[in-house]
Amino acid sequence: MKKSQVVTTEDILLMLCQSVSKVLTTATASQIHYSAMVQKINKTALKPDFGCFVLFDGGFTGLVVINFNAKAALEIYSNYMRNMGMPEEELAVLHTSDEVGDVLGELMNQLVGDFTNKVRKELQTNITQNQPKMLSLNKQVLLSVDTNLDRPQARRVTFSTEKNNIFYLELAMDKTEFIQLEEFEISEDENPDDILESAWQQSAQASSSQSSDSKTKSNKDDQQDSANAADLLDQLGL
Repeated sequence: MKKSQVVTTEDILLMLCQSVSKVLTTATASQIHYSAMVQKINKTALKPDFGCFVLFDGGFTGLVVINFNAKAALEIYSNYMRNMGMPEEELAVLHTSDEVGDVLGELMNQLVGDFTNKVRKELQTNITQNQPKMLSLNKQVLLSVDTNLDRPQARRVTFSTEKNNIFYLELAMDKTEFIQLEEFEISEDENPDDILESAWQQSAQASSSQSSDSKTKSNKDDQQDSANAADLLDQLGL
C-alpha cells in the first residue's frame, strides 16, 4: 500500500522561501539566500525600517510579512532598477522614498504570485492574495492576522542579500496538513520566451511552406503555358 505524502506548515514555508529567493534573485540580478534554519515565533510584526505584508485566503488562510532594514531595502531597490536600465543618478537614496516602496510592493506582489502558483500546482488547491501594503517605520508595530485562525502558527526565516544585508520573512497561518491520496503530475512552468520562440518558428515554417507552394505552382503554370504555346505552333504547322 502506497504511503500517503503529508505536506505540513514547514513544507509550505519552504515553498514560500523558494519563491522569495527565485523572484528577488531574478528581478535584481543578484543572489538572495535564505537560512536553512527556521524560527518559531508567537506572532508576526512589522518592524523598522521597512515592512511589507500581504494577506492570502482560500484553501488556507494566512499572512506574509517581510521586514527590511534600510540598507537591504535600498540594495534590492537599486539592483532592481539597475537591472531595468535606470541610470545611477536617477536612483533614490533614501529608503523612505516613494519609489522604494513602489518597487518593494511590486516585488512582494510578484513573489506571492509565484507562491500561489506553486500552491495551485503542488497542493492542488487555490489561494488568493490582496494588494501588498508597505510601511516605513521608526518604531516597532505589532501586526496580527485579521482572519479567523483556529490554531495559528508563526514562523520566521532570515534572508541575506549579495552584500550580506539582512531581511526577515514571517509567515502566519493555520496549522494544517495536506495529505496526498492519489498520484498526480506537477505541470512545469511555461517560459514566455519559449512560447514566443515556438510561435515564431511555426510562423516561419508556415511562411516557408507557402513560399515553396507558390514557387511550385508558378513553375507548373510556366510549364503549362509553354505546352499550350507548343500545341498552338503545331496546329499552325510552324
